[in-house]
This record gives sequence, C-alpha cells and structure tokens, in this order.
Amino acid sequence: MKELEEQINEDVKKRLREKRYIHSIGVMEMAEELAKYYKLDTKRARLTGLAHDIAKHMTLEEVDAYTKQYNIKLDELEKANNQLIHAKIGADICKREYNFDEQMSNAILYHTTGHPNMDLMAKIIFIADKIEKTRSYEGVEELRKLAFIDIDSAIIKIIDFTTKKCINEEKLIHPNSIETRNKLLLGKKWNTSQKSL
Repeated sequence: MKELEEQINEDVKKRLREKRYIHSIGVMEMAEELAKYYKLDTKRARLTGLAHDIAKHMTLEEVDAYTKQYNIKLDELEKANNQLIHAKIGADICKREYNFDEQMSNAILYHTTGHPNMDLMAKIIFIADKIEKTRSYEGVEELRKLAFIDIDSAIIKIIDFTTKKCINEEKLIHPNSIETRNKLLLGKKWNTSQKSL
C-alpha cells in the first residue's frame, strides 16, 4: 500500500500544477481524518483522496483521445463543462493504472457533482475535496466542524452553496447534484418523522 501511495504521489505531482498537487495532498489528509472518525479504511481513503484530481489538467485534445481510446461516454453536461469530465476520466485512470476497486473509483467519479448512491467513502472524498486545509471560502470553517458531526448535512450545505453559485454565474447544474441533495433531505425527513412516532 505504501509503494502504491508513493507511485500515485509521483504521478499526481507530474500531472498536476503545484497548487492542484498541494490541494490533492490536503484532500488525502482530510479524507484520512474523516475515514478515521467514521471508522472507514484510512489507507484506501488516503489513496483515493490523493488521486481524485489526477485528470484535472488534461488538455481538451488529451480528453478527446482518452475518451475515444477507452470508449468513455460523456453526457451533454459533461461535454459542455470540462470541469466535470476529469472525475470520469480520473476514476477510469485509477482503475486501470492503480487497480482501484469500485468503491474507490466511484468516490472519484462522484467527487465533483455528488451522486444519489454515494456510499460513505464517496461522501468522505466529496467533503474532503471541499474542506481541505487550503480551502478558504466563507463558511468553510463551519463546514469543517459539521463534517465531523453530520456528514450528510455538510454535503447538503455544500450542494446548496455550489448551486447558488452556478445560478448566479449562469452555469449549468448537473442533475446528480440535485438528486443527491433531494435523497439526503428525504433521508433526514424520514429519520425525523420516525423519531417523532
């Protein structure tokens, strides 16, 4: 596992700009903290966090070549927004090059938009990406605390923040984000109504 981490670290360092590499280290460390708190395999969380943005700086030509070579299907929103493609390609790279299992590759696949079927590993990587130590937007400190109290509430708040930002900037919103938010909210309402019975 240590050798694999060293290999991924070298590859991430080579493929990413310095700022994005530092972010990846931050995500790895935050994913490890969250995994420890939520009693999930910390080594696998570290590897997934480190590798999550491995395809972030691919050029449009590289993206086009990769998706054709490995027959990766992109939906209309992904084709229109390069920021969304890196998760899909990154998940594929990690499966092929590092033998990531489905849980780890799905966590990378879902880390940008979220997904209604996210398991705990995917939730941890989604959150770690948004709250690692180099993030400095308004409200991030509260999210860091909330992530260790109620991970689903933290995800809902992140999706709310991102959705408002997309609306203000007239950007597209991926349906995965809306479906994730709805599923988590419905789960909370269900749990609340069960408690009051």
